[in-house]
Amino acid sequence: MSKPLSQQTVDIVKATGPALQQHGVAITTRMYQRLFEDAEVKAMFDQAAKESGEQPRRLAAAILGYAQNIDRLRALDGAVARMVARHVETGVKAEHYPKVAAALLPAIRDVLGADVATDAVLDAWGEAYWFLADLLIAKEADAYAAAA
Repeated sequence: MSKPLSQQTVDIVKATGPALQQHGVAITTRMYQRLFEDAEVKAMFDQAAKESGEQPRRLAAAILGYAQNIDRLRALDGAVARMVARHVETGVKAEHYPKVAAALLPAIRDVLGADVATDAVLDAWGEAYWFLADLLIAKEADAYAAAA
């Protein structure tokens, strides 16, 4: 289990909510551009959903929901369960999470700029990302084991 999020991270992530609400789809669209440079990862995604904007909108909404509820994680139980089911369905594994982090965090800076997406903001989002990723990885491992 991951260590609890620091209060500083919770505060910073919550404070980014308005920027995510305004620019979330631009961030996730940029993230997918970066992520899909890896052909193996790109093949895991429904490209029609990506091209239509559905996938970036869905992920932007999920990230915003996480930011808004990072201090009330129980509120995300349903969303986490849906993510786990979808990830297992599409073959997401633990080794994919570093690739997403390597695409998402720079995309935040690409879209928001270094004045808003400071090192402190990206560090907080990195901590928040890995907290959620570790939770998903554990739940996905359980789901894969149960399906075997």
